[in-house]
Amino acid sequence: MPPLPDVLQAFQVQALISYLDHEPTPMIVMNTEYEILAANSAYQRQFAVAGKPYLGHKCYAMSHHYQVPCDQAGEHCPLQSALASKGPDRVLHVHHTPRGPEHVDVELRPIIDASQQVVGFVERLQTVRHASVQASRQGLVGQSGAFNRALGELQRVAASELPVLLLGESGSGKELFARAVHEASPRARGPFVVVDCSGLTDSLFESELFGYEKGAFTGAHARKAGLVETAQGGTLFLDEIGDVPLGMQVKLLRLIESGTYRRVGAVDTQQAEFRLVAATHKPLSQMVLEGGFRQDLYYRISAFPIHLPALRERRDDIPLLVESLLQRGGALPGKRLRTSPEAMAQLIRHDWPGNIRELRNVLERARLFADDGVIRPEHLALQPAISLPSAAPARAKTAATDFTQIARHFQGSRKELAASLGMSERTLYRRLKAAGLA
Repeated sequence: MPPLPDVLQAFQVQALISYLDHEPTPMIVMNTEYEILAANSAYQRQFAVAGKPYLGHKCYAMSHHYQVPCDQAGEHCPLQSALASKGPDRVLHVHHTPRGPEHVDVELRPIIDASQQVVGFVERLQTVRHASVQASRQGLVGQSGAFNRALGELQRVAASELPVLLLGESGSGKELFARAVHEASPRARGPFVVVDCSGLTDSLFESELFGYEKGAFTGAHARKAGLVETAQGGTLFLDEIGDVPLGMQVKLLRLIESGTYRRVGAVDTQQAEFRLVAATHKPLSQMVLEGGFRQDLYYRISAFPIHLPALRERRDDIPLLVESLLQRGGALPGKRLRTSPEAMAQLIRHDWPGNIRELRNVLERARLFADDGVIRPEHLALQPAISLPSAAPARAKTAATDFTQIARHFQGSRKELAASLGMSERTLYRRLKAAGLA
């Protein structure tokens, strides 16, 4: 063990590690100079590399291969924050591990002596299993700042029972994020049930969601369990909740608030037990003002909004997503597909109005033309964004008016307002300033 500062003695570190060895989560003890003083058994199993010492080495060198602390390398440094606040700090980082780069949820807690001085830290590291920094055949993939921010928020809420509202453009991966919330939650062993709310009439939505009794309507020859019942003990994902008919919104609100429902044609009440995740690409707060969405339902489902970035906001992830989507599409017989540098440059420059869904479709078409296994620019057939110039000025004026009205009447934090409008807090601040509201 390396020399220890006087304020944190060897016997104190040893006593702390003896306690932490009973924890299943990897943990390390550090001093205020970023040096790793000790690690528990879980850390040694998951993060230590045989023949590569870590004691006495800087945490940022081991985790990031940096020569300077994280905050000097453009990332958030939990040690600096915990040192300043004398309280815990938590952040999602990409770390180098024996398995390659991985997302790691880092929580740092300061060790404070009798004179209220910070003398060291305990750092807890938990690998995020439902997202990948490397090309993958399934699940979430990404490592850009925008992606990591959304993933970090997901990590914070997953273990709770709070309803989650996923906001983002169509094709931005809302169902994958919803599934990740489920897989990172205590309900991961239960079912994950998807309800597509778009295009359903009141009656069809009610029978799909709640089920029905035999004879409830023409064609109901036997009792059918609804999706709420199917989701018992798991997660119910309401995709495109902004499309739920107004007539059904009150019944949905009753389900969420009371945890009870009735099958169509039944008189007895059933008990529901699920975790709710909802998603939409629509500005629900604007719909509330216009009367298209119930305000009480909006506040019930938006306890924890997460804004999912559009693909153009995470261009650094495009090469990783391309490789992943090519793997998921399956290789053609005798060929391993790759993308030429020129084609990749075009893919990165494109604005992707259809987001990841559009990227997948472009690659599926391109693979059919890549006879030699190389996707080139002429195979991409990228479509320009659809625009209606004649209507643009009127739309912009209406949008500005709507934004001002929403901002003035919104009851919630600035972060919640940004999430409900589907924009970042930085963009919201610029809009507020331009409207004279900041």
